[in-house]
Amino acid sequence: MKKKVQKKNDLEIIVVNYNSQFWLKKTLQTLDEFYLQQTKKKVIVTVVDNGSEDDSLKMVKKEFPWAQVMALGENLGYSVANNKALEASTANYVMLVNSDVEFTGESNLDILLRVMDKNKKIGVITPRVEFTSGNIDPACHRGEPTPWASFTYFFKLAKLFPKHKLFSEYNQSYKDFFEAHEIEACSGAAMLVRKSAMDSVGVLDERFFMYAEDLDWCKRFREAGYHIYYYPKVVVIHHKYKSGIKNASQKIARKTRMHFYDTMLQYYDKHYQEKYPAFVRTLLRYFLIIKKGAL
Repeated sequence: MKKKVQKKNDLEIIVVNYNSQFWLKKTLQTLDEFYLQQTKKKVIVTVVDNGSEDDSLKMVKKEFPWAQVMALGENLGYSVANNKALEASTANYVMLVNSDVEFTGESNLDILLRVMDKNKKIGVITPRVEFTSGNIDPACHRGEPTPWASFTYFFKLAKLFPKHKLFSEYNQSYKDFFEAHEIEACSGAAMLVRKSAMDSVGVLDERFFMYAEDLDWCKRFREAGYHIYYYPKVVVIHHKYKSGIKNASQKIARKTRMHFYDTMLQYYDKHYQEKYPAFVRTLLRYFLIIKKGAL
């Protein structure tokens, strides 16, 4: 008797959670209402919990029994948590979704899958990620953060000249946010990845506890010959900075935000330290010390 081959899942959606019970519930509710109940694709959802101290896990098991749960028992960081699920996944596509993302009637992920199916060179695709105001979250539409691009961003030149390529490469604001096109990097808040490409590129770099891991991943996909694609006809809402710090003390919230500046130096060291004179790193280090001191 011929053994029946089990069909792979089309998509696995991975949501990392850390003390985000309120926002995680909204994410899963809206994901179910606006996508899972509509799609004909074979989709599974995995919630990876980073040692939450709230009732997140109880809530997921009680209210969303269709979601798989991976409980890590401690906060191992965003990259490690995602990698636990990524390494175990056998789906054709995997998607990272933050626990503070909300789905709407414009969040049909099947459209993104069709784009990926048609263009095998696309390794990563992102929807248009919006704030509740309707404005774009610029993190979903980025260029490579070279020293020059970072300089123009932090010293507000990009705001002064948003349509000038020389000064606005950090978020590539010279491109049309309402048209589909190639970009250099997107946000891990909503990031759909071709699994076969990931198998060749590798998973997230775990040296990045949180922040910059998505930039680094996109760079590695590009270096492997894959494209990063922005597709604004699919939209999700990002309740930014809620994930991981809801009801947290000011001390914890501050520590969370400081990771952003720490990882900037890590990113520079990995990709640019050998390309620039030593004084560039020294200037960057002192700039980040000043920024962290202002928190």
